[in-house]
Amino acid sequence: MKTLKGPGIFLAQYAGDAAPFNTLPDIARWAASLGFVGVQIPSNDKRLFDLEQAAASKTYCDDIAGMLAEHGIAVTELSTHLQGQLVASHPAYDRLFDGFAPAALRGHTQERQAWAVQQLKLAATASKNLGLSAHATFSGALAWHLFYPWPQRPAGLIEEAFAELGKRWRPILDAFDEAGVDVCYELHPGEDLHDGATFERFLDAVGHHPRANILYDPSHMVLQQLDYLEFIDFYHERVRAFHVKDAEFRPNGRSGVYGGYQSWIDRPGRFRSLGDGQIDFGAVFSKMAQYDYPGWAVLEWECCIKDAQQGAKEGAAFIRDHIIKVTDRAFDDFAATGSNRTFNRQVLGLE
Repeated sequence: MKTLKGPGIFLAQYAGDAAPFNTLPDIARWAASLGFVGVQIPSNDKRLFDLEQAAASKTYCDDIAGMLAEHGIAVTELSTHLQGQLVASHPAYDRLFDGFAPAALRGHTQERQAWAVQQLKLAATASKNLGLSAHATFSGALAWHLFYPWPQRPAGLIEEAFAELGKRWRPILDAFDEAGVDVCYELHPGEDLHDGATFERFLDAVGHHPRANILYDPSHMVLQQLDYLEFIDFYHERVRAFHVKDAEFRPNGRSGVYGGYQSWIDRPGRFRSLGDGQIDFGAVFSKMAQYDYPGWAVLEWECCIKDAQQGAKEGAAFIRDHIIKVTDRAFDDFAATGSNRTFNRQVLGLE
């Protein structure tokens, strides 16, 4: 069994224009002061990281890694969540998602999509240059607006959507395969890959590509009322990244899973800071240890109540305290009697 790495922290929710959150050295120093030993870096934020330069220059990546090491920090993964969203986007969402792309590409759907694909391929090379084994992203969505089957979906519609999604992602997955890096899709409402069933559809569409893997985040499963523990039993071989994020679901007589278009604080399903929600992280970390999860435990802070810095401070300790240092021996070894084939046959009454 493996002892997973951590605690790490996803920097996307913390990056900003004010110190210490506007440069990678300063935010790394801040993270280290709280007890984090890893950072997941959003590759779209040039205040922290230059993706193009990282793909072009191993020296740039070595400098980044060296600077972080001075603070006792490592890179857990790069993230292309925003770029991944644009690999596949239904026209109904074009105006809303335009802000994820450079200003010059807004309103130009085909050019925007080509840019997103190139960003993912750059991330594959940059991840290789950083010596990483996993990458965090979104799948994008062509069929999300069809998630509820009304009006009735025509036969073959969902199959066509996933065939196209697989077609778009296959060259990206091949680029990551060449780089030796797993693509870890965060299964998330709003993406075509949002649960186990949709992930299986996607695997079929990409020929069960070895680099098509999962970023496990139980909070999104709580909000969908999916069994987040059994999910690990089903898909642990494909889980290669892990967001540690809490959530709660408290339905009432006014709204449930769909949320009634309410603000986050009023929805029955809400993201919470670690320890404030309903997720059994003791069981989650136990299953991760049981199945030899090879990666990092990374805090993703999202909470509509608690302050972000308090969430980070508490989150570092929460993850550290939940990481299981796996045993290297059986608990009953003290009672072992030794064994050989003759002895075993005698115990069975065969000799």
